[in-house]
Amino acid sequence: MGGVDDRLVALRSAVFDGDGERVVVALSRGPWGDLLQRAGDGLIIALAQGVEEAPDLSRRCARQLRARAWEGDDDLAEQLEAALGDRPAPMLRPLPVDLEELAGILEGDPAHGGGRIDLHTGEVRPQAAIDYAREQGEQDPDDEDPDRWLAVWCEGSRDAYRDMENFIDALDEEDLAEHLAIAISGRGAFRRFKDVLGRRPGELEAWYAFSDDRQRGRARAWLAAAGYSARVPLRPIAT
Repeated sequence: MGGVDDRLVALRSAVFDGDGERVVVALSRGPWGDLLQRAGDGLIIALAQGVEEAPDLSRRCARQLRARAWEGDDDLAEQLEAALGDRPAPMLRPLPVDLEELAGILEGDPAHGGGRIDLHTGEVRPQAAIDYAREQGEQDPDDEDPDRWLAVWCEGSRDAYRDMENFIDALDEEDLAEHLAIAISGRGAFRRFKDVLGRRPGELEAWYAFSDDRQRGRARAWLAAAGYSARVPLRPIAT
């Protein structure tokens, strides 16, 4: 499992910077495994920038997404195939949304969760930030415009808990799987799960990659159901 974290960090950095060349380099470092969601976003950037290796890698990524079929995988495969010109673009409005931020709202604490997305910019705003701005008299002039905002309701941690169960089910090592199954029983499950994995750095890296891809896919699927296609903002590469 070693090296998963290195590849995730390199890929995350390349996607954030909008650097298609670095995306391709990051994807050449080893198996993609549970990096497919972020890999697909990076390859869409690489395709837009005309990186030579991008078409072949994108078709490979789309095939793997279709075969894996996690939530949000088909949505991303369609985006890749449309960017390649292999199929019509999905009938969704492109929106440059940070999927990590959206996932954090969707799967946060329902008691304090929720928020909204600015449909002009794609900015994700947690409810706490919205409330604070209102208290300070700094709310947006279009604060109540229904055409400006997409409400995001917190759905809680049920899906994240299932991710832990699925991760445990996929483990080959029975002793570790047994310890983790015990750890996720009762309150404090997430903390105990990470405590157990913390003794096995390679497995902890694998968990972070697995969890990141699952959450990213769910956020993408949520957006698609609302009529939007997640896009990473394209930024010019410094020369």
